[in-house]
Amino acid sequence: MKNKLLLTLLTAVFFFSSHAIASEEKPTYNEGTVWELTLVRAKHGMVDAYLKSITGTFDAVMRGLLKEGLILDYKILLGNPANQSDFNILLMTETRNMAEQDNVRERWGKVVLAAEGDAKNRLNIATQRVDIREVLGIKLMREITLNP
Repeated sequence: MKNKLLLTLLTAVFFFSSHAIASEEKPTYNEGTVWELTLVRAKHGMVDAYLKSITGTFDAVMRGLLKEGLILDYKILLGNPANQSDFNILLMTETRNMAEQDNVRERWGKVVLAAEGDAKNRLNIATQRVDIREVLGIKLMREITLNP
């Protein structure tokens, strides 16, 4: 009986002391906005052609989404690929949080339709781009701020 009481008492002390220590520690980072990254490799000699092609589509859609308050920011980064299978263009779209990635088609539909036209026109655009670029992947990443 004494051993059981002592074990219970030690367990309670351990639990409360570890909880107090854990609550005093700061988190390693704070969560920020969410970025969708599209990694694109424009084919050799086709960088300018690809950039011109997204001026009326990606760029126009992003400007519309900014105006409507549906995104926070967007960026297009251009650089040299690190190797033959690397990307050279990075398309970035910033939203407030992960929840804003839900139902994107419904929420962005009006802006996309105004910039890119109907489904038939969007298919035509996508088909033309097959010869000038390859999408290597799309990533969703959260921006963080480290706590010192």
